[in-house]
Amino acid sequence: MPLIDSQGFAHVRLTVTDIARSKAFYDQVFGWPVAVDRSADAGDPEVNASPADIYGGTIYQTPSGALFGLRPVAPAGQRFDSDGTGLDHVSFQVGSRDDLVAANQALEEAGITHGEVTDLTDVGMAILSFEDPDGVQLELTAALT
Repeated sequence: MPLIDSQGFAHVRLTVTDIARSKAFYDQVFGWPVAVDRSADAGDPEVNASPADIYGGTIYQTPSGALFGLRPVAPAGQRFDSDGTGLDHVSFQVGSRDDLVAANQALEEAGITHGEVTDLTDVGMAILSFEDPDGVQLELTAALT
């Protein structure tokens, strides 16, 4: 019996170096509605330290209902390292493998460096990988049917 009966993820928040650049990237790639945005106050030390002010960041509402946030407190020039302790990557589900192929083309046209659509037949999914402006590894995932 588990210690905690969780229904899954409620939200994920990434630490970013440049909130305007990160917002522009996530707006372009996903276009999710903004649930809360305090990024205009990101330079205010009181806001940056305040959970109630979401640390001067932005929170998006994803179609699944989960929240996806950006927190602008990483030092300028710092890059994400998926080989360090903590986060390896964030994966976002799409409807089908055909959606991955379309995303591959859209990323290409937008000039966003990305991998290839890869079938992982042992786990029943296909993936497409790319990075955000801070080097955070992102992945699109679709079930193989």
